[in-house]
Amino acid sequence: MKNFATIEDLQLLWRNLKVDERARAEALLEVVSNSLRLEAEKVGKDLDDMVAESVALASVAKSVTVDIVARTLMTSTDHEPMTQVSESALGYTFSGSYLVPGGGLFIKDTELKRLGLKKKQKYGAIEIYDIPKGNFCHISGQGRNW
Repeated sequence: MKNFATIEDLQLLWRNLKVDERARAEALLEVVSNSLRLEAEKVGKDLDDMVAESVALASVAKSVTVDIVARTLMTSTDHEPMTQVSESALGYTFSGSYLVPGGGLFIKDTELKRLGLKKKQKYGAIEIYDIPKGNFCHISGQGRNW
């Protein structure tokens, strides 16, 4: 199975890669493509067949793959990346939120939706109490509704 994007796609849609990023990017393209295939299997779909049948979906799969690889390449490898940092001076306080606690690759729900792989939320309700039907909002038998 081939990757949904190539190094050339990554450079065209994102930016030119540095020499030390190229090998990492090639490895990530395969990992991301296989991760997307696995996400498709979870919802009972074959992403390779879907991409083969639709030029538009092939383009979206390429874009999603490039987005995930680019995000992963931008993630620092020498320390934990943070999305928000707060510092104080005299109270010696430092706090922050990690981009991905524990590091690693992640795929956003919006990216799965773009590929048609996110299950739509089902909604509905069942009555769990036996509530009598009719006018039960009255006072002293007057029958006035509130």
